[in-house]
Amino acid sequence: MGWFKRLFGLEKPEPQAQPMTQVVQQAAQSQSIAPAKVGPDGNFDQSGLAKRVALAFDEDSEVADIDTVWVAQLSGTVVLKGQVPSQEILDKLVKIASAEEGATGVQTDQVTVG
Repeated sequence: MGWFKRLFGLEKPEPQAQPMTQVVQQAAQSQSIAPAKVGPDGNFDQSGLAKRVALAFDEDSEVADIDTVWVAQLSGTVVLKGQVPSQEILDKLVKIASAEEGATGVQTDQVTVG
């Protein structure tokens, strides 16, 4: 089971015709939605950033099978909680999460390594 299904109980949406960054930027401009509140479908979503981060984790084979970490968001901050097997994996999760449009930071103080 992937990140998106495990965290949100939803099937992964169909891929957009354009990159997610463009979807978010267009929604933010045309609908005046804060980038952190744009969902994977380009519409307002209170957990939009967290959902897009989960989808990005699903796309990376190094982290796709991790099921001991949860993703949430506080405004534009991605919050990771749980346990990872190594610092390298945590670093990879942070890199992926911080690259999402609208992410202003990644909080990892609730993640244990080991």
